[in-house]
Amino acid sequence: MAPYVVHKAVITPEFTGNWNGPAWKQAETLSVASFHPAGSEHKPTVNARVLYDDTTLYVHFKVLDRFIRSLHTRHQDPVCQDSCVEFFFQPRSTPGYFNMEANCGGTLHCSFIEDHQRTPTGFAQYRLIDTSWLDRLRIYHSMPSVVEPELPGSEEWTVEYGLPLSLIETYAGPLGKITGQTWRANFFKCGDKTSHPHWASWAPIGEALNFHQPDRFAPIFFGE
Repeated sequence: MAPYVVHKAVITPEFTGNWNGPAWKQAETLSVASFHPAGSEHKPTVNARVLYDDTTLYVHFKVLDRFIRSLHTRHQDPVCQDSCVEFFFQPRSTPGYFNMEANCGGTLHCSFIEDHQRTPTGFAQYRLIDTSWLDRLRIYHSMPSVVEPELPGSEEWTVEYGLPLSLIETYAGPLGKITGQTWRANFFKCGDKTSHPHWASWAPIGEALNFHQPDRFAPIFFGE
């Protein structure tokens, strides 16, 4: 896949969910449209944008969805069971990768995974990001924290958050100046325990229903 270009923010995002706001209109748009055949017939329209500056990585998802559900309200809950968008990324020269998962109600699940082989308790080597970090993140979500009962009709929802580079360095080590660097990443949409489960990705994941395949991540390039 051609690299996704992450532009440097000219204006700091305002965290209002404005997809076409002054900050976000300069960002490239990618489509999360590779649906795994194990899913239902529900195929939401999912787009994502990423920007950065000297301190922060900014991520914005926009979803045209149905069968929307959100039950988990504590960070590090299994938000993939809800209507959920995910950003997995591996910084340059880093042995591990981060999985940033956010349900439509703004609850996060995030780890730094160095060995993604499955074990009965999770992964062979990983660390959950301390909730003291997650509690401090700036995040906007257009849906309420709890969506229950499920919303069957067509709705658009957004999630927008800022990920401090200092958080990334705490777990992955020094990044240096990221302008000009190429990282590897993937973007996902899921809803494991909605009435119409589905699994979509930006970069195809192949036959295995497994988002944790860093060898299938695609390049993202940090431009000027």
